[in-house]
Amino acid sequence: MCEAVLLYPRPLARYPGRLLLLPLLPHRPPLKPLPSEIWSRIFVQALFENDQDTQPHNAHNNVRRSCLSLMLVCKGFKEVAIPLLYYSKFTAYLHSADQMWDSIRRIPYSTPGRWVQALDLSELLAELDSSAYYAVNAFLTQLFPLLPFLAKLTLYSGFLLSRRALASLTHRDGSSNIRALGGIYYDPFIYSAVATGEDPFVQLLRVCVNLELLEVTGIGLDDTDLESHFDNTENIKTPHIDAPLYLPHLRSLTLLSMPSSLLMHVLLHSPLPRLQTLSLTPYDDIPFPASLSSLFLETHGQHLRTIFLFTPKSWPTRYHSSPTTILHTSPHLRHLCLEYPLPALTITFQTPLTGVSSPFIHPLQILSIPRPSSDFWVTLERLLPFLPSLQIIRMRDVRWLRHGMTSREMREWNHRLTRRGIRLLDGDWKESRGA
Repeated sequence: MCEAVLLYPRPLARYPGRLLLLPLLPHRPPLKPLPSEIWSRIFVQALFENDQDTQPHNAHNNVRRSCLSLMLVCKGFKEVAIPLLYYSKFTAYLHSADQMWDSIRRIPYSTPGRWVQALDLSELLAELDSSAYYAVNAFLTQLFPLLPFLAKLTLYSGFLLSRRALASLTHRDGSSNIRALGGIYYDPFIYSAVATGEDPFVQLLRVCVNLELLEVTGIGLDDTDLESHFDNTENIKTPHIDAPLYLPHLRSLTLLSMPSSLLMHVLLHSPLPRLQTLSLTPYDDIPFPASLSSLFLETHGQHLRTIFLFTPKSWPTRYHSSPTTILHTSPHLRHLCLEYPLPALTITFQTPLTGVSSPFIHPLQILSIPRPSSDFWVTLERLLPFLPSLQIIRMRDVRWLRHGMTSREMREWNHRLTRRGIRLLDGDWKESRGA
């Protein structure tokens, strides 16, 4: 309800009159605020469409001035414009410094580009809308050749690098300096659908001979993919590999939501002598060659110390089974993290020279599961005699609550394991307060 407005046409009169002001038109309701995604799409279109035909230096200046102006409007505009401003400003600064460099300075590369060794774009890329895909890839295409000593690159797992950006990262000076690639999003249908030549991401790995850490997230499978995989398993052709990858220093590898791809196929047939940590999404219920996850564990499991089986949470989350022979294919494993559905792990028997079959004693020390399960306790109780080094069982998705609030299964598991000298920890690696 709006307040009444009174007019006094004769304020100095002995008996002044009062008139009530009535609006002739109804009040216009306030406009609803637009979501930040729509503002981001508007800004990207306004900032980058008009600068496509201009010089890179002028385009960066225009974008920077526009972003600074938008940041002064309101807090919402500032949150949308800041990532675009940082991309443009950082790229423009390195580009202008490279333009002023010459050989008389007697340094191999321009400053400050040669000082950049770690570049983490995960938070900035996570805030961007899909409409900024082409603009940000254009920035990265110009940025990568200016960073010859880049050793660690971290992107966002929901952002797909274009082929031009991958090519600029591959065919530049100093590609062998890369030690870590994290947050890489890999779409096998886009990267593998090249008319001529090899997968662009595989080409990048061929020049990263000193790579130590690699984190890649795929696109997973939906219901239609599952049906086609099961129906056409015999018709799937094995891709041709020109040569295996040379990654003698790779220690940690993450392949999530990737049942099969050309990248995974190349890594499967490449020697990885120093691989010790593997994070993988299990697809044991999908037969080979539609799924390479189980074969990957068998091939590279001999030297592994840590295995994380994990399915990225997305709606709806679809879990696939894990192989039951992990303890056999990874005889030197120290830490094993399982995913739903929990597999019925088995222990194989070995036959020494005496001809007497004896069980294999496994050196596993830490076992992680999502949460306590009565069905898995039967499997665990059967395996405990063959796991003398087991010290910790961790519940990955459970937290200890205050006394009296913890679930009954957690208390029972804690009581049973304590008698066996095994510590039960929660997702934060903490023990029970009552222990």
